Amino acid sequence: AVLCGWKDRRRGCEREADVGSAVLCGWWDRRSAGLIGSFAGRAAMSRAAALSPAQDSSARRAAGFVRGAMLCPAGRQLRRGVCETRRSSMAWTRAARAVHMMAVPGSGDQIKLFDNDSSSGFDMRLLDTSNVPAMERAQVLTEALPYIQRFRGKTVVIKYGGAAMKDPLLKQLVIDDLVFLACVGIKPIFLHGGGPEINSWLGKVGIEAKFLNGLRVTDSQTMDVVEMVLAGRVNKGLVALINKTGGRAVGLCGKDGMMIQARMKNKDLGFVGQVTKVDAELLNTLVAASYIPVVSSVGTDRDGNSYNINADTLAGDIAVALGAEKMVLLTDVPGLLTNYPDEDSLVSSLTVEECENYIRDGIIQGGMVPKMECCMTSVRNGVHAAHIIDGRKPHSLLLEIFTERGIGTMVTLS
Repeated sequence: AVLCGWKDRRRGCEREADVGSAVLCGWWDRRSAGLIGSFAGRAAMSRAAALSPAQDSSARRAAGFVRGAMLCPAGRQLRRGVCETRRSSMAWTRAARAVHMMAVPGSGDQIKLFDNDSSSGFDMRLLDTSNVPAMERAQVLTEALPYIQRFRGKTVVIKYGGAAMKDPLLKQLVIDDLVFLACVGIKPIFLHGGGPEINSWLGKVGIEAKFLNGLRVTDSQTMDVVEMVLAGRVNKGLVALINKTGGRAVGLCGKDGMMIQARMKNKDLGFVGQVTKVDAELLNTLVAASYIPVVSSVGTDRDGNSYNINADTLAGDIAVALGAEKMVLLTDVPGLLTNYPDEDSLVSSLTVEECENYIRDGIIQGGMVPKMECCMTSVRNGVHAAHIIDGRKPHSLLLEIFTERGIGTMVTLS
């Protein structure tokens, strides 16, 4: 049995617990308070008290899947990580373990063990997966196995954005899922934008963000900042996080190998690009060598000019160029809702023809229209399926790809 331990300086004692059990831990953090979730190979549980029964069930299934799947050969390798605070630290083994952490406001950074009757306002027992029956764990793995077999060796293009890009916990959970996909033989291509980060840095350098019909107006000065943020800060930050989690990531932008060629879309918008060609050779080379390409949405032309490209559209173009099995758009909505914002009206799957009818009848409207058009264009041009999922839900990637019902909306040709 592998044991982990930590010292509680207030009590002057050392506590030990089985790695396979659910350890409820927490630490004081002056900066934030809330549920801090799990890393790759750990059973992440959402804040169950705030979930509906259906959502709670999905969260528990995701937790059981992540925890149980590490028992399979593809996930046997144990990865170690260290959680350090200024006055104490805890080392854990990431595989096959349910760890839940709760940040509590207060002074100091002492690691603390919470009891079931904690005064934090949450019933910690709701987060404990140690009592999940072995048969249920086996069932989760059994349900996932056909999907792992079906998609092993296939390419999945994932567009990363929305709240999952801004929240540190959600960001780590997405990265966990990404690395897991790679571990079971799927070939992920990770594409990202970075709108909020761009706005922040434009403000820091004194450039006012301008928009025309919802699209960013990008003059040469703005484009310099966009390229710096997307191809530099955001891209390399994601690469570092993936590598830290156990993946092998390489950061790219469209200028690398003339991978993403573009032209000016509209003179009024400045350096906003429309893709003219995607050269997939570099991506195929990296994927064949078991790397995870992390691509920023910056393109180029023959003269070396840089262009800011809509990340949703670019994800579709890359998926088509690679002949991808799937394209997945991470968003801040559950998927297509026929009666927005009622989540009970979620459409789990639909065809291109049905999607066109929904747009014509005004059921699909607003910001969902370009996303659905992107999905339709992708599947019309050879992508097997396109998905829109809620990146705010823990392990939404795993739930969409490895479960029968999925968690978002899937678009297929027929």
